[in-house]
Amino acid sequence: MDLSSLSITLNQLSQPSTSQDIGVLMLSKQLDTTEALSAEMIKAMEQSVTPAVGGNIDLYV
Repeated sequence: MDLSSLSITLNQLSQPSTSQDIGVLMLSKQLDTTEALSAEMIKAMEQSVTPAVGGNIDLYV
């Protein structure tokens, strides 16, 4: 989790933060991180379905 962007987000709040506000911000960052990781996992799984495609080239002369 990127703490530098979380601290920037906390500093951008105009009113004093409560523990609930901080919890919501941390949950939001965790959801963003989880979404990015799941997108990468889906991409890797799609590529692993046919791993042999492009592995061999047959040339007939």
